[in-house]
Amino acid sequence: MKKDIILLDGGVGTSLWAKAEAHGWKKDPVWKYNIEHPEIVAELAQEYADAGAQIVQANTFGANGPAVQRSSRYAVADVVGEGVRIVKNAVKDRNVRVCFTAGPLTQMMEPFGDLEEDEVEEIYTEMITPAVEAGADILFLETFMDLGMLRVAAGAAKQFGLPVVCSLTFEERGKTIMGNSVEDMIRELTPLGVDAVGLNCTLAPDLAIPVIRQFVGKTDLPLYFKPNAGKPVLGADGKTSAELGAKQFADEIMPALDIVDYIGGCCGTDPAYIRELASRMGR
Repeated sequence: MKKDIILLDGGVGTSLWAKAEAHGWKKDPVWKYNIEHPEIVAELAQEYADAGAQIVQANTFGANGPAVQRSSRYAVADVVGEGVRIVKNAVKDRNVRVCFTAGPLTQMMEPFGDLEEDEVEEIYTEMITPAVEAGADILFLETFMDLGMLRVAAGAAKQFGLPVVCSLTFEERGKTIMGNSVEDMIRELTPLGVDAVGLNCTLAPDLAIPVIRQFVGKTDLPLYFKPNAGKPVLGADGKTSAELGAKQFADEIMPALDIVDYIGGCCGTDPAYIRELASRMGR
């Protein structure tokens, strides 16, 4: 096991939806909960901190301008700013950093779509500005499928003087659905001065570990790793659950501890998964 591995949290979106469902609330875009149900956002952050996470995400992943305008009358600055402030306050007495997180846009960049680079840069700058003003400690850009969009977002993020962690979501073959490889990612993002690279989402640990191994020996940057808890399983009651339980997830992810510098879970993982992982790491 590598020394000084930073333990991350788990799937914020899926965990918040589970909390909302338990309360009988609608399964809204989770960033709405920053305004409408901040108590569950704070509760989840506290649970991840209690489980041992050293960095806890603000609930900001999908709160970009086009999405917020399409689904609400809220302002991006309010949604993102509250997302960071809620988590900062929830973990204020802990030795825990709070990260802003952003994902890809639903529209695509040229030449595959209509968005131009300057529009994309403006969208991410609009998101990041209130996060930094609210006290975010680190900036995560994750679950991107298009390296071109991630490159633009990373360039915008690096202007704020905070650490920037970049993650693509890969298919089993080791490329994104846009055909971007590990080597492409390293080549495009290293000159920008990003602070870590890696992968999250899509794959369970057993399939994701061969992909993260492709980074080894090709970059000196720290490696970031947040696989899913397998595929969602639809139960007879109509509810979905994770394919892998916390113990099996931890079993499968253990080999990555010899490789990565940041580790946690993505979709389907909740605080129980992070607690189990912390235990395996001797935390």
